[in-house]
Amino acid sequence: MLERSKLADNALQALHDEDYDVPFNTQSLKHDGLIFMGGRASESLNGDWNFCVDLLDTGLRQKWFSMLPEAPEKRCEPWDYDPYMGETVPVPSNWAMLKDKWYFFEGSAWYTRTLDIEDIDETRRQFLHFGAASYDCKIFLNGEFLGNHYGASTPFCVELTGKLRPGRNWIMACVNNTRTLDRVPMRNTDWFNYGGVYRDVRYFETPRDLIRDFFLYLVPDGTYSSLRAEIATCGTRSGVARLSIPDLVIDCTIPVEDGKGSIEISARPRLWSPDDPMLYEAVLSFGEDKVADRVGFRQIERRGTEILLNGEPLFLRGISVHEDDADLGKVTTEEDLRRRFEHAGELGCNYLRLAHYPHHERAAELADELGFLLWEEIPVYWAIDFANPATYRDAENQLMELIKRDRNRASVIIWSVGNENPDTDARLEFMRGLAERAVQLDPTRLTSAACLVNHANNCIEDRLAEHIDIIGLNEYYGWYEENFDDLAEIGRNSDPDRPVVISETGADGVIGVKGPQNGLFSEDYMAEVYRRQIATLRELDYVKGMSPWILYDFRVERRQNIFQNGYNHKGLIAADKKTKKKAFHILADYYRKIAADAKSARKAS
Repeated sequence: MLERSKLADNALQALHDEDYDVPFNTQSLKHDGLIFMGGRASESLNGDWNFCVDLLDTGLRQKWFSMLPEAPEKRCEPWDYDPYMGETVPVPSNWAMLKDKWYFFEGSAWYTRTLDIEDIDETRRQFLHFGAASYDCKIFLNGEFLGNHYGASTPFCVELTGKLRPGRNWIMACVNNTRTLDRVPMRNTDWFNYGGVYRDVRYFETPRDLIRDFFLYLVPDGTYSSLRAEIATCGTRSGVARLSIPDLVIDCTIPVEDGKGSIEISARPRLWSPDDPMLYEAVLSFGEDKVADRVGFRQIERRGTEILLNGEPLFLRGISVHEDDADLGKVTTEEDLRRRFEHAGELGCNYLRLAHYPHHERAAELADELGFLLWEEIPVYWAIDFANPATYRDAENQLMELIKRDRNRASVIIWSVGNENPDTDARLEFMRGLAERAVQLDPTRLTSAACLVNHANNCIEDRLAEHIDIIGLNEYYGWYEENFDDLAEIGRNSDPDRPVVISETGADGVIGVKGPQNGLFSEDYMAEVYRRQIATLRELDYVKGMSPWILYDFRVERRQNIFQNGYNHKGLIAADKKTKKKAFHILADYYRKIAADAKSARKAS
């Protein structure tokens, strides 16, 4: 048995030591290891990977990652798992969607594939880039542990330099999606816990001296007359970088000292907006390394209860969306993203809330191109372990990975640091720290969180509100809250000094033969909730946007009554992503009126 093999050291270690995970739980693959990917050549490692679920974490106990390829008939011991032969699954994918027996599986699973390198260029560096793996991902190369990453929805890089060998190399990833009390999110959530390597995996090389990070933005001083570039390099600590933006006739050098450089440049770009999503090609080089990005320049700010885009008042006509598909699970495709934005356009949206975790990076790229504003967030969701420093480090790292990935996207205007959390001292310190970190990393965007209502006094009241720019408000009057009149009273009783965005509202509407004709869960009841919500909220001048819950029906374990059957049916469109409910058209009519009124106001001014 493998427990008695040299690989496992001894039977006691393999069978009885519950600290088997400790040597591999380093959380060493973090935001500071991310490499800026714009314009880089890379090789896709998508496709079939060998696969095995591992409910008891036998793989870490027995050190499956150290096994060498060997024909079964030549083995001295029986293997419990063969990393090199047997079942395969596609990457990207979620294992829940591949076999019925894996549907509710939570635990570890092993992925293995080859990486064939004919000649290794010793003058260059080699990396893997994972778009996302849910949740704890441990990476091995040729039997050597390289590090692990926490976070189900953010990217990470793994350096292979000096560890590859000519010819065949073996990559192994142990991915664990077990929900625990100290993770972000914790055990209790309201979306399906998909596991697996579900975004792209790529192999790429760089020069020894490389560009690690590149941030380019319009200086938010109200003059719209200067750009700022900030870069970070790795390898040689000093030198000169060159930035080129041809359409703005910019070609300048950036001094680099101690691995960092910055410059401000006089320029008057055409400002990006949903009506005019102008993007500029920017190219940055440092030594032999070169990256590129398409960047829009705009200014988002708040003044009192107003949100302003490029100095003009803005109402966020939005919708919330999950990454969820009836067939693909959390895997995102170009077709699915374009359909999502097309439906948002039909609704009359200028904004989407990407809930409750970082979505695929292509979502923000497309929003830049198509002219949609985005709220992006991390899953500090419900009852996070706010007093635990390790939980905070996890949340902060996910936030920093998201910001570093998407802060060149003009479409992203809001970083959200949490959703529906109890107002405790520990939570306040936790989320205030995240909001401050977001501003430190990115001074060009607003911060938000879904805040709380004091139901005793019927008013918006949350100590976090003074530490963020926009008060997000999740309210379900007419659904979870029975007395709809309370919403109007909350509106009258509240006097916020900053804008409020209704980040969630709505009701379930089940259509088809399983749906009731009236009452709760009927399409008509859902439509009436939308009518009453709109009539109430339109009277509140501090409400500067809304993103009702949600665009599509989505899969979730906790919803199991006779109408839901494992789905949340608050979607304005059914899970088939085709069939629009009555509430879709009610919201679309409202948004068209808001857009028309705003257009008239601009003309009048």
